[in-house]
Amino acid sequence: MYRRDFLKSAAIAGAGLALPASLDVLIDSAEAAPQRSDLVVANGSSPAKITRAAIDALGGMKKFISKGDVVVVKPNIGWDRLPDHAATTNPEVVATIVKMCLEAGAKKVKVFDRSVNDARRCYVQSGIQAAAKNAGADVSFVDERRFKDKQINGLVLKSWPIYEDILTADKIINVPIAKHHSLSHLTMAMKNWMGIMGGSRGQIHQRIDESLVDLSRAIKPTLTVLDAVKILTRNGPQGGNLADVKKTDTVIASVDQVAVDSYGATLFGMKGSDLGYLKLGEKGGLGNMDLSKVRIKKVTA
Repeated sequence: MYRRDFLKSAAIAGAGLALPASLDVLIDSAEAAPQRSDLVVANGSSPAKITRAAIDALGGMKKFISKGDVVVVKPNIGWDRLPDHAATTNPEVVATIVKMCLEAGAKKVKVFDRSVNDARRCYVQSGIQAAAKNAGADVSFVDERRFKDKQINGLVLKSWPIYEDILTADKIINVPIAKHHSLSHLTMAMKNWMGIMGGSRGQIHQRIDESLVDLSRAIKPTLTVLDAVKILTRNGPQGGNLADVKKTDTVIASVDQVAVDSYGATLFGMKGSDLGYLKLGEKGGLGNMDLSKVRIKKVTA
């Protein structure tokens, strides 16, 4: 029996009445209702358009940001590189997210990162400072006095200084870039949290996988948007050689940072299970690494 006929028969039998003329409309509406997506992959030539399309396909920014929210948009601004080098988050992606937050009613949108190279050069060379400011963001350098000890009680990290603006924000949007990393193999969403750590953060490289899971458990992102407009395939995380960059014109968005990183791995010919921190993250309940269990929607813009 076709689903429509079954629903009609059930309605008639259950009510003992003639089929209302409006039932066909209700059935059509139910059948036409869109399936909820866990992760959206947007492709297209415009970084701004595919960023907006990815978030809209998840339900729109108003699903995540409320009127009056103070929002942190956390890109990767770690390196003194131009956008074409794919070592830092694409500035158009960052600017679009800032605009969408303000359109959704955010009171303030803060953009910052604890850079590895000189912050003044990183902010300018990456193009993020100008793009985010023009979009309406409060762009600032990290103030070393604003790190506060946070209890983590993780596998490795028991406590660590975390940037205060992250701890006090109403909402946090993680906006990493997808690229190769010499130690963790890839750096995407979970590793992008290193930019909000104080102290001697290089110490976590000794047990990088466990440390990234601990850090990701301590910070609760509202949304993760992975910039894969251009990806750095070799010699990461700093790069510098355009021959190592691949243009994929992709943005990936989800509330599940493990799923985002797992899908991001496929852009490098890898699987999520190839990354130790993702295996530990899934085991620890941070998200879903198995993409066969993730409802994925693909859109073009």
